[in-house]
Amino acid sequence: MKVKNKVGILVIMGALLLASGMESKAQDWPQWRGANRNGVSNETGLNLDWAKKKPALSWTFRQAGAGYSSPTVAGTTLYCQGAVDMKGFAFALDTKTGNLKWKQELGAEKVEDRENCPRGSITIDGDRLYLIRGIGQIHCLSAADGKVIWQKDFIADFGGKLMSGWGYSESPLIDGDLVICTPGGSGGTLVALNKNTGALVWRTTEWTDDAAHSSPVVAEVDGVRQYIQQSAKGVGGVSAKDGKRIWYVSIPAYRTAVIPTPIVENNIVYVTSGYGAGCRSIKLSRDGAAMKADSVYANRNLVNQHGGVVLMNGYLYGHSDNAGWTCQNLATGERAWNQRNREGVTRGSIMGIDNHLILLDERTGAFAVAAASPDGWKEIGRMELPERTKIKTIDNMVWAHPVVAGGKLYLRDHDLLFCFDLTN
Repeated sequence: MKVKNKVGILVIMGALLLASGMESKAQDWPQWRGANRNGVSNETGLNLDWAKKKPALSWTFRQAGAGYSSPTVAGTTLYCQGAVDMKGFAFALDTKTGNLKWKQELGAEKVEDRENCPRGSITIDGDRLYLIRGIGQIHCLSAADGKVIWQKDFIADFGGKLMSGWGYSESPLIDGDLVICTPGGSGGTLVALNKNTGALVWRTTEWTDDAAHSSPVVAEVDGVRQYIQQSAKGVGGVSAKDGKRIWYVSIPAYRTAVIPTPIVENNIVYVTSGYGAGCRSIKLSRDGAAMKADSVYANRNLVNQHGGVVLMNGYLYGHSDNAGWTCQNLATGERAWNQRNREGVTRGSIMGIDNHLILLDERTGAFAVAAASPDGWKEIGRMELPERTKIKTIDNMVWAHPVVAGGKLYLRDHDLLFCFDLTN
């Protein structure tokens, strides 16, 4: 009996440890492109072999409204933005059931082009939420009930100017007590606001490009903490202390719309844009109080209009306008491979997870898993959205990015938000 009891105790302890280990692998997705703002999830051990077993649909939420906003997740709550009849709102869902927790109206949402709806993701910071709407208003909300704590208007308060009529698409960055965002315009491209009050802390008066559609990232290079962002005319970094511009690279090929989020790896900044602009690698090095920004390469081996690029194990993955799905060596800029899909998952958005890629076709809503490997294109499994939205837009595109949090895959097609279980 004693032996059996010991065995039983060991089995129970093993099960508890296994469950604990599984929980530790789960991860929130608290902001645009995930916890590290790089489009890569650190979750492991999930079902990514869809050739053997496709993930089951857990629930569908049908009242997300029009919107290209990708969801963000903390614990068992999902946050997102939408719009109905040109009125914007934020909402929260229970990730276990898909039931609505709260909905907060935010006011008129009228954008010149590409649907009157929000584009950016909500940033979660403890008990507060931060979001930017397509019309250029930034809001701070209570995470508990969605009530508005403060708000600012990029145009009215900062004289902001966007490079196109496609609406502000930025997802705000929280760093310490600051909210970093990009109104653009002659008064300064970026601003830092006090996250508790919305008061202006500083503005980049030395950098006055119009805003692009990109979102900023924070990085520390050679001991210099900085915010790195793309603008209508180039890419630069500003001091986290006071917003002074410490480096800038003009990119004359930028036009129409600059969208992808910069990627920072050690002292290398990688940016890309569509409409023929291509990609660029920039090496940063300390130069007194400022920094030198030297171009490593600039080419068109990866021309990403939107949909994003992810870096995994030294290689970049994303859709290139001139080559299809592409793998590029970060260090050299050389293309490892490209795949021009004629069917299945063509151009769209991407995220990385556990040496795999999850791809979402912008036109059809098809989504797939592929290997994240420089050895060549390998699709592992493909699925279709259970249904498509009936909301009609100019392009009828699926532009919200895939999100994985807590073992769940979230996909959005405007008013339809789907949750798939990757744990089985």
